[in-house]
Amino acid sequence: MKVAAIQMVSGPRLADNLRDAQALLAEAARAGAELAVLPEYFCLMGQRDTDKLALAEPLGEGPIQRWLADTARALGLWLVGGTLPLAPDGAPPPLTHCRNTTLVYSPAGQRVALYDKIHLFQFDDGTRRYDEAAVLVPGRQPVRFELPSRDGHRWRVGLSICYDLRFPELYRQHAAAGADLLLVPSAFTHVTGQAHWELLLRARAIENLCGVVAAAQGGTHENGRRTWGHSMVIDAWGQVLALRDEGAGVVLAELDAAQLAARRASLPALRHRVLG
Repeated sequence: MKVAAIQMVSGPRLADNLRDAQALLAEAARAGAELAVLPEYFCLMGQRDTDKLALAEPLGEGPIQRWLADTARALGLWLVGGTLPLAPDGAPPPLTHCRNTTLVYSPAGQRVALYDKIHLFQFDDGTRRYDEAAVLVPGRQPVRFELPSRDGHRWRVGLSICYDLRFPELYRQHAAAGADLLLVPSAFTHVTGQAHWELLLRARAIENLCGVVAAAQGGTHENGRRTWGHSMVIDAWGQVLALRDEGAGVVLAELDAAQLAARRASLPALRHRVLG
């Protein structure tokens, strides 16, 4: 299955971000991708963390969700909508918090999965400070979905978002439930990404014998924030199949279900677990 990790340098204007994402997704579709993954916050990197609250949509309605459904249908893609802000269930306006949510759409434009980011990033090195819990409410449940590819294999796909990457137990739950592909839309900071991004991604692939598609924000944003980028596709042996270091673009690679099964047969580590 050909997959695409979409790397962006999103800004504070929704229309500009959707236009840029549309062009990149069209490029991926023309190249034969079946699955395309947008990065975290593909629709908005605001001047302030609270800017996302004004864009938060109720589940099932709103311009961002309509755009995702329409784009998946028009391009014939399995489309993973990075993340977008969704209003908490039953929360009246004005919102003080929202959900950071991945939505997945089939090529028919139907929503097939929803995952709210469980682990909320916090970082303070005396110069840079981040605290996602100031504006986000955490999710509670791991989420997986099935993707029937054109070659007949039914990929079992585990969802995660950015900071989740540091919590291997989430990915182990996915693998234990049968996942063979892990998705990681992200907006890693330059500091933490430079130190840990590739190392963590390859570890999640190796320890779970799963493919990984990691779509990231990658560059200096209009709000001054610098994200690490390095969107990549990794196979179940931990090999980086394709990578883009910085700037907007499409990272394309083919994942081979037969090769993945052979890896798991030759090294049955998932059957050798004695804990958990």
